[in-house]
Amino acid sequence: MPVGDMGKPLLGHQNGGSEPSLVPGASGRTIGVLGSGDFARSLSMRLVCSGFKVVVGSRNPKRSASLFPSAAEVTFQADAIKKTDIIFVAVFREHYTTLCDLSDELSGKILVDVSNNAEINHHKESNAEYLASLFPACTVVKGFNVISAWTLQSGARDGNKQVFICCDNQEAKRAIGEIAHMLGFTPVDMGALVAAREIENIPLRLLPAWKIPVFLALGLFLCFYTYNFIRQVLHPYILDKKNKFYKMPVEVVNTTLPCVAYVMLSLVYLPGVLAAAFQLYHCTKYKRFPDWLDQWLQHRKQIGLLSFFCAALHAVYSLCLPMRRSHRYLLLNEAVKQVEKKADAWVEEEVWRMEVYISFGIMALGLLSLLAITSLPSISNSLNWREFSFIQSSLGFVALVISTLHTLTYGWTRAFDESQYKFYLPPTFTLTLLVPCVIILAKLFFHLPCMNERLRRIRKGWERGRYVKFTLPRASGEFSSGESSSIV
Repeated sequence: MPVGDMGKPLLGHQNGGSEPSLVPGASGRTIGVLGSGDFARSLSMRLVCSGFKVVVGSRNPKRSASLFPSAAEVTFQADAIKKTDIIFVAVFREHYTTLCDLSDELSGKILVDVSNNAEINHHKESNAEYLASLFPACTVVKGFNVISAWTLQSGARDGNKQVFICCDNQEAKRAIGEIAHMLGFTPVDMGALVAAREIENIPLRLLPAWKIPVFLALGLFLCFYTYNFIRQVLHPYILDKKNKFYKMPVEVVNTTLPCVAYVMLSLVYLPGVLAAAFQLYHCTKYKRFPDWLDQWLQHRKQIGLLSFFCAALHAVYSLCLPMRRSHRYLLLNEAVKQVEKKADAWVEEEVWRMEVYISFGIMALGLLSLLAITSLPSISNSLNWREFSFIQSSLGFVALVISTLHTLTYGWTRAFDESQYKFYLPPTFTLTLLVPCVIILAKLFFHLPCMNERLRRIRKGWERGRYVKFTLPRASGEFSSGESSSIV
């Protein structure tokens, strides 16, 4: 089985089935695993399928043997240590001291610490450094802790492919890196063993890249929800003494979600506009962006996914609006009024407006779905840069334009209706149109031939004040070697 096949899942393998084929590059090298937990079993299975001989050390080998692949040898810890020079320590930090009785057998071995803590910086020293202090005669390597047992079983393509490795010994680090590569993962050298503390904190971080986008989305939601609550609930309650508080759980939320989705989508493309203006102003691409703009550019993916999430919720809420009891009562009241007045309820303009409004909404949601799907690593890795850029940039801008048309058809002539300005507050959709319209106009401006050409030259390395030397031609059309001039 070539290394590229390590992406295939192993969940279908059974202990009693046929043995997996071996990788010639592994050459039958023996690897030891201490522990009988989920990670130890998954690691043993991946090692066996990659062509390694695996010997598992367990305190109770008879009980644990049935849990491991039949090709792996399950024996006592002391016997397993004697048969290999590289040992994966797949036990918890609290159980490291149980291995102290085997310090003589472990002397001179390479120990790979794969453990993690329950919380960030739970101990003063990393688990790997603690293991190294217990066994000073061993070479301790930190690695494989960012890989889950599920990833080891289902294949590297279904999870994180990077394996962070650190060690004070370069040869030991290189050996573990080769093993990671044969297992189908990408080894990443993180330096000396002191980096183990940082590596152990990686699996414990809760969506670090999502904090700012999530707080941004929550802030926008609270602002728009409060604004819509004042207009839709407080205004009729104060002026007309009508109780509209029933709108808070569904209708006000449904009015708020598209506002958040629309503004978040525009915030995905606003930093690109600012970056282009920054480069045009300074006439160079080598001047560093401000930190706030740099951070904004790095969070565009998360902002876009949150925009899609709010848009999807808006679609679900909209489909559920007719299911509300309040909507049924209002519909009955309108029907009674129409019967009493004997008037035709059909309004051609409103019918067309809603048809176009819903059509634009469906198209916008479809494009947002495409943008969200192609942002997934498993999908984006299968696209070349031109394909990815076309979808995320070109189709993304189309999604913003269609969302703008969706918002405009929703508003229609309401922006010019005095009755829509409750407490002198303009309709919500007029507020959401400000940033997207600026972005669309700026994009169109940057696509003008003169601006587009200048921006293209800057991004290819042209700078203002950079002189190019050339020789002036003679009258005969030949170039002189002595006469020259300089132009910008």
